[in-house]
Amino acid sequence: MSFQNPVFIPGPTNIPERLRKACDMPTIDHRSPLFGQILHPAREGVRKVLKSESAEVFIFPSTGTGGWETALSNCLSAGDTVLAARNGMFSHRWIDMCQRHGLDVEIVETPRGRGLPADRYEEILTADTGHRIKAVLATHNETATGVKSDIAAVRRALDAAGHPALLFVDGVSSIASMDFRFDEWGVDVAVTGSQKGFMLPPGLAITGFSPKAMAATRTATLPRTFFDVADMAKGYANNAYPYTPAVGLLNGLNEACGMLLSEGLDNVFARHHRIAEGVRAAVKAWGLELCAASPEVYSDTVSAIRTPEGFDATRIVEHAASAYGVAFGTGLGEVAGKVFRIGHLGSLTDVMALSGIATAEMVMADLGLNITLGSGVAAAQDYYRANRTALQAAA
Repeated sequence: MSFQNPVFIPGPTNIPERLRKACDMPTIDHRSPLFGQILHPAREGVRKVLKSESAEVFIFPSTGTGGWETALSNCLSAGDTVLAARNGMFSHRWIDMCQRHGLDVEIVETPRGRGLPADRYEEILTADTGHRIKAVLATHNETATGVKSDIAAVRRALDAAGHPALLFVDGVSSIASMDFRFDEWGVDVAVTGSQKGFMLPPGLAITGFSPKAMAATRTATLPRTFFDVADMAKGYANNAYPYTPAVGLLNGLNEACGMLLSEGLDNVFARHHRIAEGVRAAVKAWGLELCAASPEVYSDTVSAIRTPEGFDATRIVEHAASAYGVAFGTGLGEVAGKVFRIGHLGSLTDVMALSGIATAEMVMADLGLNITLGSGVAAAQDYYRANRTALQAAA
């Protein structure tokens, strides 16, 4: 693998030099007012990226998985019922975590390639007149299949049913790359990580809690220590953590939020959509199909591409790494060996995306697939040329 080539996995993503430098900083006293000058602006930056006026932002030394646990352990009690759809590997893993925590999960099995079934959610919630369901889990962007779901529709389902359940949203591969509206969608806990849209190394679980979720923390009884938001809030009030924080990463997060807000969130989302559309044009030119079943669920951060029946898609990923020093994503869970994934999020441009498309073409041709060299590149070029915008410098 070459350090000079960009990666095309759906996280960790490419790190801009500006953020690498921000993370590389001298040791400071993490219980001093100086640390507060990093911590509080970073939290406020995240709040703006979430499009929220009221979210309490808690940032843990962890990953998105730790963010899932933060949501569950702070807001729920053993034996509580949660409602969740399983439509890919990451929604499955969150369900598994719930079960390990002693929660009762009502699972809506959903075909891979489909988004969350908001209509089915509404039926279940309407029938739950006793309000035994305490939370609804929603994976905004299923990274394993390249499928986005309509979180606003999930909120409408809750409202139509008149149900008080909390809405927990996994935005790990969507937040800071795709439009996310914490307040407007009535999200109660949002979860993401540092290594995707925020363009940083792994190491931070980033969460936002609504006032309703904060109220739930006062009665929830699931055990929590490391992920206790009450302890974290007390630390924040004193410019500190209840334990040692990842100061360099927090400094990087502060800088990353500045970069995103300077580019303009609408421009960030438009850039991701444009790059994704170019990749999708290439996939069509290759004569292949996406795992995502229809355009309304196409992800703007990752494309899971189906290979012909009987062909092991993992070979594409392995050959790209060994022959060309380029990283693509393998298929996960039920689609393992059936798809390979091109991540197109974070620090990425049209030109960088073209290099990934060209590499994928070479790899597939090397492996004997019926791919015409240049076909996908040309299709993406046509799209990018026709949809050029005045890009704001992100560096």
